[in-house]
Amino acid sequence: MDIIAWILITLSFIIAFVGLIYPIIPSVLFILLGFILYGVFYSFGDLPWWFWVIQILFVSLLFGADTLANAFGVKKFGGSNAGMWGSTIGLLIGPFVIPIAGILLGPFLGAVLAELIVNRSSVKQAIRTGIGSLVGFLTSIITKGIIQIIMIVIFVIVI
Repeated sequence: MDIIAWILITLSFIIAFVGLIYPIIPSVLFILLGFILYGVFYSFGDLPWWFWVIQILFVSLLFGADTLANAFGVKKFGGSNAGMWGSTIGLLIGPFVIPIAGILLGPFLGAVLAELIVNRSSVKQAIRTGIGSLVGFLTSIITKGIIQIIMIVIFVIVI
């Protein structure tokens, strides 16, 4: 039974890291699932209250990091709210339309198209906004990856 438990816990952590690249997968929820699976298979008593407080703070940070990184990237490069929304929509749709390249092209094209269509920005400004959305997305991946690693390291130290 231990092998099955650890396979499921590890699998949930792996899926969480896949969710960094494919944002349709709620990565932070899979990290929490790994902790909950540990509690179900072993004991929630092994995970003290302060562990849960720290993890909930990290979960809040992860939810905010995505939005803030995208907004920062788009705004820093002169984009608007339309560019930010276009980037987000492109990020969700891109990987399905263009399987591998869509991960990067989706947010870029989404931001560019939104700026061109909604704000009637110049092509040059729309491309700058697209680059900003890429910078925000890549910053978000790195930030969330580091936070997720910290969450798992804390979990491993506690157990």
